[in-house]
Amino acid sequence: MNLTHLLRTHGFAACAFALVAAGCTDTPGEISRDAAPFDGIAENAIIDVGGTEPFWALRISPEGDAYKAQYSAPELPEGETFSVTRFAGNNGLGFSGEWAGAPVNLTLTPGECSDGMSDRTYPYTATLQLDEVTLFGCAHTDMEPFSEGENRP
Repeated sequence: MNLTHLLRTHGFAACAFALVAAGCTDTPGEISRDAAPFDGIAENAIIDVGGTEPFWALRISPEGDAYKAQYSAPELPEGETFSVTRFAGNNGLGFSGEWAGAPVNLTLTPGECSDGMSDRTYPYTATLQLDEVTLFGCAHTDMEPFSEGENRP
């Protein structure tokens, strides 16, 4: 069973995805050539990403000089593991790889994020592209955890 079929048969909508990286300059539309790559997430950090409606989770872990990703969802509770490569852009971090013959791209950008289901605030927003399906969520690392809301029971 291919990844696209698996995702579509479980009710995920197919969406187009474009990753646009732009730097900040004084002239609108110009990309800064001297911007330092994003270094807000340490290379040895474990990154946990997740989303709701549909529920999904992805964990990125360093593995030697590379990275592994483990994707899980209610229909895939044990998860699937695959290799990814890391790319630091001007205002965020990306990971790309291939799972079940389909491209996978994860983009993390700094900024408060709410999963909409809890009182947690996460330090990063996430966009996960699984073949033709785009999922949105929040992320934290083992070094930058989420924070709990004050009104939690």
